[in-house]
Amino acid sequence: MSEFALQIDGLVKRYGEFVAVDGISMDVPHGAFFGFLGPNGAGKTTTIGACVGLVRPTAGSIRIFGYDTERQWREARRLIGLCPQEINLDRYLSIRDILIYQAGYFGLRGAKVRARADDLLERFSLSDKANGEYTKLSGGMKRRLMIARSLIHEPKLLVLDEPTAGVDVELRLELWDLLRRLNAEGTTIVLTTHYLEEAEALCKRIAIVRAGKIVTEQDTSDLVRDRDLQDVFLELTR
Repeated sequence: MSEFALQIDGLVKRYGEFVAVDGISMDVPHGAFFGFLGPNGAGKTTTIGACVGLVRPTAGSIRIFGYDTERQWREARRLIGLCPQEINLDRYLSIRDILIYQAGYFGLRGAKVRARADDLLERFSLSDKANGEYTKLSGGMKRRLMIARSLIHEPKLLVLDEPTAGVDVELRLELWDLLRRLNAEGTTIVLTTHYLEEAEALCKRIAIVRAGKIVTEQDTSDLVRDRDLQDVFLELTR
């Protein structure tokens, strides 16, 4: 298996004449906590969509642990989990069944999946809500359930698309602790965010994207000291 969890080479995505992603290339090593930082509309979600198969690239290639996402899509998608920004849980399923149903997309079923679901509910402090409806959960519990769902098939790479957008400070810190634990246990994480302080707190390396292009990619400690990027930081905080 490749030493890189994610390799993006010359990714382009056009919608008619509009170029949403304009030649992005980056490598994310196995075990990394990588930040993909940029303002709204920079191309972050489109790039992530291409990685998980929701967006078809116009040009370029993407590999997940060495598997090409177009030619070897089955192998690639088994290794990646996505936690999208928007809450998109099925209101007609119990919280436990949301996890079990998600596993079915990866051909997983039976007692092992049920046990995995129960383990995740326990880990995310949702066991006492297992038979309830997600609509009755608090905002923080919904976010935890979204992450649990993305982990049900035991992916080696977890992609989080602005997981703390619009949440309060207490919940944000709670989610940060959870993500740090997942990464420490060996899960590679790619975090998209437009919060500089979030990327600084969590990520060891950061790529900044603007208008569909990567402006810079550096180790976090070097990036936050780079005075030439002050204008970019100001845009991110607007």
